[in-house]
Order: sequence, then structure tokens, then C-alpha cells
Amino acid sequence: MKIFIDDVYYAVESEGIGEPLICLHGFTGDGSTWDDLKHQLSRDFRVITIDCLGHGNSDIPNDFHRYSIEKCAHDLNRILEELQLDSVNVLGYSMGGRLALTFAVLFPDKVKRLVLESSSPGLKTKAEQKSRKIADEKLCQILLEEGIEAFVDYWENIALFSSQKKLPAEKRQKIRDQRLNCDPLGLANSLRGMGTGAQPSWWDSLDNLQMPVLLLAGELDEKFCLLNEEMKNRLPNAVFHKISQCGHALHVEHSTKFGKMVEEFLLTT
Repeated sequence: MKIFIDDVYYAVESEGIGEPLICLHGFTGDGSTWDDLKHQLSRDFRVITIDCLGHGNSDIPNDFHRYSIEKCAHDLNRILEELQLDSVNVLGYSMGGRLALTFAVLFPDKVKRLVLESSSPGLKTKAEQKSRKIADEKLCQILLEEGIEAFVDYWENIALFSSQKKLPAEKRQKIRDQRLNCDPLGLANSLRGMGTGAQPSWWDSLDNLQMPVLLLAGELDEKFCLLNEEMKNRLPNAVFHKISQCGHALHVEHSTKFGKMVEEFLLTT
């Protein structure tokens, strides 16, 4: 279905019954990222997937300011209103995790439980943010000047995704094909509007989040393991699980184990 919010359409899919679980994908992804999880959880939960702006079948605004992570969190709140949902469980991966956390900070009463996969609260200092914006702008130039195939060739070979090279060839090709379907302008505007360098830092807001939080990271993703350890120490009601022999995209590399951990958390907290 398409839901119209503040001059843009969002692509939203829903499957299953029970407590609602909002799933937010990462950069270059879309709602199909969660197909395996929907298969696992839709017996007990209403799994709702949303294509972020610039991704999948959602709109691609020309103005990158429309993609700001705070505006997108307000869009998410409006989507819940359209779906007549007062409160939900929220799961976010990487970029989607930053959006999920932003939503929890801005609308804490709307979040029953929060699951963050390979996510962060953003960068702590203005200097770090400035440096990240410069790096992201270089990615934007690849997207807009060289095209989506050149960008995907680069993106799938960065260190963050090195562990995915161990996946079966068919699964790797499926991920590549999905990325190649992305729109270059949508990805560039997403980086400029809601990239890690563009978003506010939420580190000082973690103390205020009272909902149960599940933090997940792969042991091969050392940077995000360290980030999540620090996040766990700041969040009042959080647990952190490190998944062995896994990198950044846990739900792709160990989908069954990932689904079981999410399901157990949602059913027991």
C-alpha cells in the first residue's frame, strides 16, 4: 500500500497478526530486506515494513532536506496514525536503526520495545560530523556522476560488508540486484539528508529512554560492537548480544538466528 504523508508517498507492507512490529531497512535496502524475518515472525506479530524515502517504492523528493532523519521520524509517527496504531515495537538496521532510535527519542511513548541492529546514536562531535559529511559527499558524486552500477561495485566491496562474501552466490546476487534497482538520486539525497554526519547526535538522550532495548551486532563488526557496548551502558533498560561469526548485516548473514533472538526478546520483555 502507499501512504501519503506531507507531500510524499511511502510504500508500506503489512503481514501477520498480533502486536505490530515496524521494520526499518538500511541504506540501499528496501522492505524486502525483511522477507525472511516476516516469514519467521508473522505468526505472532503484525510485521510492518516501510521503504525509507529514496528507497524501494517510496518517493524520491528532489530536496535532500526533506530526508532529514527528524522529518522522517515525524513521517513515521504520521504513518502510525494512518494505521491507527497507538504504540509499536520498532526494529531498525544500520540507517534504519538510526531512524528507529530517532523515533524513540522524539516519540518515546509510541515505542513499546526497540531493537537496534548494527546501529548507532550518531557521531559525538561537530568535527566528526563534518568529516563524515565530506566522505558521504564523495559517495554522492559516485552515484550522480558514475551511476548506480559503479556505486554498487564500490559499496559491496567496502570492509563493512566483507563477511558477506562468504554467503552463497545466489544470495549475494540477490543483494546486488536489489541494490542495482536503487535510484542514484534517492540514495544521494538520503546520504545528504539523513546520513550519520547529517543527523543530530543522540548520545545524551539515551539516558531518557525507558523502554526495553535489544542491541545486536556481529563479532566481526568490531566498530559497532564497541558502539553497542557503550550504548548498553547508557541505556537504562538494554541488553546487548554479540552474534558470532557475523558482520554488519546480521539479518542477512544469520537470518534464522537473528529472527529467534528478536522473537524471544519481543515475547519475553
